[in-house]
Amino acid sequence: MKKTGLVVGVAAVLVWCLLPVAWIVSLSFKSQDAVSNGTDPGFLPLDSFTGWDNYQAVWDDEQFRRAILNSLGISLIATLLSVIIATLAAYAIARLEFRGKKFVLTVALAIAMFPVVSLVSPLFDLWRTIGLYDTWPGLIIPYMSFTLPLAIWTLSAFFREIPWEMEQAAQVDGATSWQAFRKVIVPLAAPGVFTAAILTFFFAWNDFVFGITLTSTENARPIPAALSFFVGPDPFQRPAGLLAAAAVIATIPIVVIVLLFQRKIVAGLTSGAVKG
Repeated sequence: MKKTGLVVGVAAVLVWCLLPVAWIVSLSFKSQDAVSNGTDPGFLPLDSFTGWDNYQAVWDDEQFRRAILNSLGISLIATLLSVIIATLAAYAIARLEFRGKKFVLTVALAIAMFPVVSLVSPLFDLWRTIGLYDTWPGLIIPYMSFTLPLAIWTLSAFFREIPWEMEQAAQVDGATSWQAFRKVIVPLAAPGVFTAAILTFFFAWNDFVFGITLTSTENARPIPAALSFFVGPDPFQRPAGLLAAAAVIATIPIVVIVLLFQRKIVAGLTSGAVKG
């Protein structure tokens, strides 16, 4: 009985979570006329199947390809910088005793909880004044501001669990403090570092608020914001099939990352939760 209830519960959760994704995928294979006129309202595109035409049309759009490039570049740079800075900061917080350490952690957590929308207007005015508006750095800096606190909290938990004696043993063997940190401590904290990188990349890739507010052209506009400007050949009729195909393409990198590294993601999220 318990097993049956577990199966039913898991199936219900999967249907609840995957049904919107499956519907978008189905919509991406329907023609625009069928979507607009409602001639094929079913889940499967039986009468209006277009094959890969919507995906080909989206990929041929220069604006979409530019947005993919912007998102990829901005997300990777923000992830790399956040991981480096968070690793150094978390190590200092976990290993060193200094006045105000708890205050630093509290401020970092408060920044992570701060509403994103409340910063949009000040950043808009500030970025236009100093010349960061509609640029890659203009998006990388806000992404790092919100992902660094969470990355620092995650990594500091891992560094606290690593025995101090291992670093001391490396220094006794002749390693410098930097060598012991780089060759001993960081590899042992690899699950936490990987988790911080994944969280940062997901935030940067999926962001819409900063992307739509702090950009005005295709120079730095990321893919979530670019989809809102994608109108197709008829500006008075939203191309639902093309937008669905674009959404599927934009989701593929996230799905691939999760499928390839799901074990490391789970290990990174749970390893620092319980002390042995």
